[in-house]
Amino acid sequence: VLEPDTITYNSAISACVESAEWQTATDLIAGMGQVSVQPDTITYNSAICTCERSAEWQMAIELIAEMSRVFVEPDTITYNSTISACKKGAEWRR
Repeated sequence: VLEPDTITYNSAISACVESAEWQTATDLIAGMGQVSVQPDTITYNSAICTCERSAEWQMAIELIAEMSRVFVEPDTITYNSTISACKKGAEWRR
């Protein structure tokens, strides 16, 4: 039996980007903890990108905050996608 790993989850979350399935992406991240798989920067970047496509700026900000809590280092893509989600959600003025 193959056990899912970070790469498996990252692929599934990346597949959510085109269809803007941000809820599925965040559910997958939540499920990672239940099977002891650690998310990484790519995991969060993909989920935040999904939020960006959906203009779900609040979830994008929540995900970037969660990264800090679980000691996952954000990168330029993380920040740019979060800023873009805020812009698309018309929250860039905050």
